[in-house]
Amino acid sequence: MKFRKETRSPSLGKDNADTVIIGGGCVGVSLAYHLAKAGLKDVVLLEKSELTAGSTWHAAGLTTYFHPGINLKKIHSYSIKLYEKLEEETGQAVGFHQPGSIRIASTPTRVDEFKYQMTRAGWHPTEQYLITPEKVQELFPLLNMDTVLAGLYNPGDGHIDPYSLTMALAAGARKYGAQINYPVQVTNLNSRSDGTWEVETPLGIIRAKRVVNTAGFWARDIGKMIGLQHPLVPVHHQYVVTSTIPEVKALKTELPVIRDLEGSYYLRQERDGLLFGPYESEEKMKLQDSWVTNGVPPGFGKELFESDLDRIMEHIEAAMEMVPVLKKADIVNTIAGPITYSPDILPMVGPHQGVRNYWVAIGFGYGIIHAGGIGKYLSDWILDGEPPFDLIELDPNRYGKWTTTEYTAAKARESYGFNNIVGYPKEERFAGRPTERTSGLFDLLKSKCSMGFHAGWEQPHWFYKPGDETGYKPSFRRTNWFDPVGREYKQVMGNVGVIDLSPFGKFKVKGTDSVKLLDHLFANVVPKVGSTNISHMLTPRGKVYAELTVSQLYPGEFMLVTGSGSELHDLRWIEENVMRGRYKVEIENVTDEMGVLGVAGPYARQVLQKLTDEDLSDGSFKFLQSKHLKLSDIAVTAIRISYTGELGWELYHRKEDSISLYNAIMEAGQKEGIDNFGTYALNALRLEKGFRAWGAEMNCDTNPLEAGLEYFVKLNKPADFTGKQALKQIKEKGLKRRLVYLTLETDNVDPEGNESVWHNGKVIGNTTSGSFSYSAQQSLAFAYVPTELSKVGQKLEVELLGKNYPATIIQEPLVLTEPARMRLQKKGESPKI
Repeated sequence: MKFRKETRSPSLGKDNADTVIIGGGCVGVSLAYHLAKAGLKDVVLLEKSELTAGSTWHAAGLTTYFHPGINLKKIHSYSIKLYEKLEEETGQAVGFHQPGSIRIASTPTRVDEFKYQMTRAGWHPTEQYLITPEKVQELFPLLNMDTVLAGLYNPGDGHIDPYSLTMALAAGARKYGAQINYPVQVTNLNSRSDGTWEVETPLGIIRAKRVVNTAGFWARDIGKMIGLQHPLVPVHHQYVVTSTIPEVKALKTELPVIRDLEGSYYLRQERDGLLFGPYESEEKMKLQDSWVTNGVPPGFGKELFESDLDRIMEHIEAAMEMVPVLKKADIVNTIAGPITYSPDILPMVGPHQGVRNYWVAIGFGYGIIHAGGIGKYLSDWILDGEPPFDLIELDPNRYGKWTTTEYTAAKARESYGFNNIVGYPKEERFAGRPTERTSGLFDLLKSKCSMGFHAGWEQPHWFYKPGDETGYKPSFRRTNWFDPVGREYKQVMGNVGVIDLSPFGKFKVKGTDSVKLLDHLFANVVPKVGSTNISHMLTPRGKVYAELTVSQLYPGEFMLVTGSGSELHDLRWIEENVMRGRYKVEIENVTDEMGVLGVAGPYARQVLQKLTDEDLSDGSFKFLQSKHLKLSDIAVTAIRISYTGELGWELYHRKEDSISLYNAIMEAGQKEGIDNFGTYALNALRLEKGFRAWGAEMNCDTNPLEAGLEYFVKLNKPADFTGKQALKQIKEKGLKRRLVYLTLETDNVDPEGNESVWHNGKVIGNTTSGSFSYSAQQSLAFAYVPTELSKVGQKLEVELLGKNYPATIIQEPLVLTEPARMRLQKKGESPKI
């Protein structure tokens, strides 16, 4: 098969395109390849200098199936499978080596981490094994085994030549009809009122339906053209290549890649020598800050930075200790080049909120392994109108106005330095905190509790009392917060508790078409004035894109509330639907202006009644009603709803009133023994009530029927809501799996989601979330299992830290909600609590 030769004299070729991709690194070229291969006509990629310029050409090219994140495993897996067959498809060699890779554990905590990762890999098709020191030595005979306790082994891992990979993808893209033009610099982007773009270049203008920014460390400069500040910073990454080492040359098979996690470096064979690259600590690592403030120097393309071996000396010494043949080797090459980091090390992939038809695939610290899978993922999303699976952790809209340059730099330093840190459950990282986005109660509460970070906010996880071991003490087992959370649980179940819920995403929707819009967006009915319900936005394929509480405050005026992590994710979807359907509505994001306090527990009514003349009795203020009232002369919108499942209200108010409102409630509740509670107790409470959580029990991988959300899905409502037809088909075909509710017999460890569920020696499903139940005094979890194994009473096992614990499917909920208990009491029955 013949391929057209690349022309060096640039031309635009066409002045109209469906999709213009800006940037010719491996990610941009992969997207062009996948879009063209899927049959999209008029795909144009523009590269300002030459393909692979920037970070691609000098990358070490590591490819691994391993990723601690659940969804990214799918991206890694697709990339490797694609790279295996690319040469055959395009006729271009890619230099793909697959000797496998081993992560080295040299501390007992690291062995725990490997076990924690094994249960997360068990329900994925990827091969991953926990191996003994003997097996590690057999696979990598040049290792000093003194400290090796175990290995995490992925066969099929390895490395690829990034330049050859990009050229093969480019050859494929052209073969399927994409145009790749370079050197063509994008000088400006103009959005037009119809949602299309004018892409300006020195050679003229291209009109495009959408643009995709895949510009690597130039991505910030492209974003600035349209008023966006993408939170990206280039970091200096160095790796070292040695000359021939006789012991390496003598080997019959290529050595697997090793990752010495305590030494914080990777090491692989390079011809007859070795190549290794460290991740130095946040104090020692180097950012290219000047590029953030002044932009990337014009003309920078295939340049490198000055190398600095002193900066990585402790890692070189660690590598010599672990692989003693390095001591005699000569360093022949040190590569020090820029790679782009986002604050949390994960790329930003998808459409951007607030700008129509502007997509990004930027911030790749590991672009080579991500390129194939992300090209496919984005291509599917562009063509199908919804993501092929859940990847919320890569949503570009997880960042916002609070993500300042200072924050980005502090976080990039930390993320780089923490590259090989132990990945604990409920991990917190403290650089760059607090951001400017704090609730009105932050200063009041910060010394009294352990705070967690949620989309820029600080939110109390659990509160301290005298005698507690305070602070952040992460562990794979029960740790210092276990008993305090039990105390807060009892506080809410027996008395009354207050929680800061200000991080919720909050939108106001009003206008002539507001009811029509929400009827189209949500699977539930539109609540009446003064009422609230729980509603789900579904994708065209019937997956759960989002869960929100919807309240009609005044005729045609609504308040929508979502979790902190999905604020702009949900807002973008709503705005896109408004534009597409030309609905006459106004949407206002009031997240930052509005504080929220939750008050819950049997004495919640008694305490709040002291502060208002409004009748809060069950007859006048029913469950799921909303009212405007004054509490201690402070205006609030009160909704009778609580994620605890107990009697409670959420109180929405101006952020500047948060302290006065909080103090008034605490003062009023003295007699009732009122106290604070945090999100860990909230999670235990909601799990006992059988409440689902978006992002765990439901997301873009699940439909509402298998998630047990039928109650909220009104297939018989007249409106043809998004996803309705797909759901009807899903219902007709019958479900393959179901969400079940499990109790577990564990010891000092609790499930938290994404663990393997076993039956008869096979992995048959996965947990979605879990916690200790302080009422049943045992662990509780939700899990997806095949329909035939979903009956109450079914015995299963859940794998935690390398051990399978007995589990039983029980009738949900474990504890009835307060409204359900009241209904039973009225009938004269005794409720289970």
